[in-house]
Amino acid sequence: MIQPMTAKEMEYIADSMSNEDLLMKQCAAVVATGTTPAITNLCSQMIQRHQQHYDSLLHAINHHLQMAPTQPQQ
Repeated sequence: MIQPMTAKEMEYIADSMSNEDLLMKQCAAVVATGTTPAITNLCSQMIQRHQQHYDSLLHAINHHLQMAPTQPQQ
């Protein structure tokens, strides 16, 4: 049976989501200013990959919220 995540695991996922978001923004800046089609294309692909990572992490958090107890543990 899958156990709910610990607070430490939730913090790790939140940090990872922030990192993925930053990477998407950095790649988008390169795409916006890029003059080399190969680099622009690569960064566009990287944006998609980081978006997939972000979505996977978000899914993990949402899954945890469905499993988490709604009442404080005694």
